[in-house]
Amino acid sequence: MSFLIGPASGALVAGGVYYGFSNLIQTRTQQLSTDLHIQSVRLVETPNVIQAPPPAASRIPEKTFSTLLQTKWNEQIEGVFNWARESDKRAVELARKMLYGLPEDK
Repeated sequence: MSFLIGPASGALVAGGVYYGFSNLIQTRTQQLSTDLHIQSVRLVETPNVIQAPPPAASRIPEKTFSTLLQTKWNEQIEGVFNWARESDKRAVELARKMLYGLPEDK
């Protein structure tokens, strides 16, 4: 008798697992089919026209005076740094000439 209970309980468990997976697959397939139908309807139908706000670049006020002032300031600072760099090069060249003499022609 016990040799019948083991296979019968195994068959019962296997049937339960099969039914569970079958039900899960069927439910997911139905849900995916419904979602796919909803998406296809949304693609086919014409959307409602929604007025979008203007782009951010057009909403930024133009600051011409401050931009002009900043540009001039940057040009002046650039000129000071260029002058300092050129002065340093001239000082190094003058010191080199004083220490080592004039460079010989090769």
